Amino acid sequence: MNRLNLICLGVNDMKESLSFYKNIGFKTYEKSDNPPIVFFDNQGTKLELYPLEQLTKDINPDSPPKFQTGIFPGITLAINMKTPEEVDAFFKDVHSAGGKIIKQPTKNPDWDGYSGYFTDPNGYYWEVAYGKIWQFDENNMLVIEE
Repeated sequence: MNRLNLICLGVNDMKESLSFYKNIGFKTYEKSDNPPIVFFDNQGTKLELYPLEQLTKDINPDSPPKFQTGIFPGITLAINMKTPEEVDAFFKDVHSAGGKIIKQPTKNPDWDGYSGYFTDPNGYYWEVAYGKIWQFDENNMLVIEE
């Protein structure tokens, strides 16, 4: 087993979160603007939005984990682009959709790349990056070889 099928983000406001992700280009078949759960189709994985309170109770109904906003949980999500211009265009979409720009895209000489960070309405950190040597397969998945 070597795959990741689904990433679930617990959200405080489904309507706001759904709107944000749709506005930055995530695709879903969901027609309601405030569903109980939503799945976005991506190349290789699905992104799920699920009410945070229900998610913590699903993990442990007797002692749900505590969620604290504003504390970095040590995980980021990433979107890899094929050009620096795609990174910049995506950041414009994020800003227009109400995302919080944490770090404007900048050149990174350590890995010959270009990247920046934003947070979604629930405080999840996303990196959007371009790497000069990166390659993508026929499914647009990033190829990382040793």
